[in-house]
Amino acid sequence: MSDSGPSTSALERFLRYVTIDTQAAEQSTTYPSTPGQLVLLNQLVVELKAIDVEDASIDEHGYVMATIPATTSKPTVPVIGFLAHVDTSPDMPGKDVKPIAHRNYDGSDLTLPDDPTAVLRVAEDPALAARIGDDIVTASGTTLLGADDKAGVAEIMAAAEHLMAHPEIPHGAVRIGFTPDEEVGRGTEYFDVAKFGAICAYTLDGSSRGELETESFSADSMRVTFQGFNTHPGYAKGRMVNTIKVASDFVTRLPAERLSPETTAEREGYVHPLQLDASVDRTTVTLLLRDFDTAKLAEQAEMIERLARGSAAPHPGARVEVDVAESYRNMREILDRHPEVVEHAKTAIRRAGLELSMNPIRGGTDGSKLSFMGLPTPNLFAGEHNFHSRLEWVSAQDMDKAVEVIVHLCQIWEAAAE
Repeated sequence: MSDSGPSTSALERFLRYVTIDTQAAEQSTTYPSTPGQLVLLNQLVVELKAIDVEDASIDEHGYVMATIPATTSKPTVPVIGFLAHVDTSPDMPGKDVKPIAHRNYDGSDLTLPDDPTAVLRVAEDPALAARIGDDIVTASGTTLLGADDKAGVAEIMAAAEHLMAHPEIPHGAVRIGFTPDEEVGRGTEYFDVAKFGAICAYTLDGSSRGELETESFSADSMRVTFQGFNTHPGYAKGRMVNTIKVASDFVTRLPAERLSPETTAEREGYVHPLQLDASVDRTTVTLLLRDFDTAKLAEQAEMIERLARGSAAPHPGARVEVDVAESYRNMREILDRHPEVVEHAKTAIRRAGLELSMNPIRGGTDGSKLSFMGLPTPNLFAGEHNFHSRLEWVSAQDMDKAVEVIVHLCQIWEAAAE
């Protein structure tokens, strides 16, 4: 590999992939949740076979898996994997994406042509300021770009192409996988860890170059349901119990100066009322519970139930039901047991000439669940910025660096084997 890293096809692939509408759908009952995801997933199988990855396949749930054969003669090199999700967020339109490559970006304002109010400014985006001189890719202003996570998809594909074209690079067998529905929390629902067959994996779904994420929130969801009594409002005195009013009081009791997304950062957790399904006789509030310390989720749930019952108490006849469901857990609890998985990633990032950056994810990735399913999976940078936004962007040079890190990781695992 040259000092400048592999010559990759990441940008060319990315510009094609983002034009395919793979937006996930929260309420869908199918898997994947939308047919557009299968369009890209099937295309990836075709492209993998075109570069002689012979076992590339897609299963009944839409998971694509493939193997880059080992080039090493060492029998003890473990199988590692790389993963990315093809779906895009339902929070912003993802159809008819028109990617624009702003070559050799000079630091001036980037006004996106389909909506002049959509403007990228270095004064408002330190990450963009750090990438002056790069080739910056945006959408046209009315859709998201889809860098989350088609940047990761393109990088893994480019790395696969490079490794297949250079059998002189020593590495063990490398498994690659592309998954659906990460954005709606279902990306690992049918993922077969045993079939994937790796001792660890790395998701390519992070932000700035040099970033390695080994810690995520632990997360639960909580439903608080208030039950009351509805009757004709003209004859309701002493009889009606309006749960909309009870729920409104409950929401106002939630902490305002702490434990909310609007007031927390870094390692602080939060409670977030997300959805309200309201009627007079039954109102449900859905909340997200988040903290890096899993034990604190129980404390949050106890606080919420206490506040809910306090809101119901002044309303005779009002009843409260609470239900807590686990979403995912802090991947660090597993990764701490497999230090080599993280250490090799650190080495690969530094070997690519990058400054290592490690910050906890104020959210989760598929790796959060996969780690607890038996596949330790930290998250590597993919160059994504302004996730789920019309102002989403990615640097082509960051994408190339991500490809370089993948290639280094494969070599590092081979060199470490006896």
